[in-house]
Amino acid sequence: MPDPHLKKIPRSELPEDLQPLWDAAMRDRDEATLIEVAGNAPEVLDWYYNSFYARMFHGGRVEIRIKQLARMKLSTMHGCAFCNRGNSKAALEDGVSQEQLDALFDPDSALFDDRERAVLRLCEEMTLANMDGYMDRHLYAALSDHFDDGEIFELGVCFAVLVGMAKFLFVFDLVSREDNCPISLPAQVSVSVSAE
Repeated sequence: MPDPHLKKIPRSELPEDLQPLWDAAMRDRDEATLIEVAGNAPEVLDWYYNSFYARMFHGGRVEIRIKQLARMKLSTMHGCAFCNRGNSKAALEDGVSQEQLDALFDPDSALFDDRERAVLRLCEEMTLANMDGYMDRHLYAALSDHFDDGEIFELGVCFAVLVGMAKFLFVFDLVSREDNCPISLPAQVSVSVSAE
């Protein structure tokens, strides 16, 4: 379980508009540390949910099903247990099949069409573990067959926010992680403080 240094605000002390988010996190993801810590700066979480997610991720130019497939690919590659529990439910609700979720690490699978394959390859370039990621002309051409430049730009910004949030969530120890998470918890260091 996450054990952040930042103060966690109990549900009962969270602003009223964050309490349903806490409930949803517990229902869908089995933990709410992120929401509890966000209680220290609720306006930041408001931006994340209401500007990024409501306006760009769930709105925007590219349909939600493609973004859900990509988000699930990224969170699976990042090993975010918290994310994967909720993202898989949301992806299924928005039309991604369980078979596709099971095949995320095989983008050449017949379960994906060329459009989905291009998006999954873009995810592989943008993941935390790929420090040499690059959208070369072949990937751009594959994406361009199905998306205009505005849609490709939107996908890039969405993925950048998701990848940046993953890094933040792990560095601040706000979510549980899976064994394949590229950012591991440091070994506990014992520091003794002598009285002077």
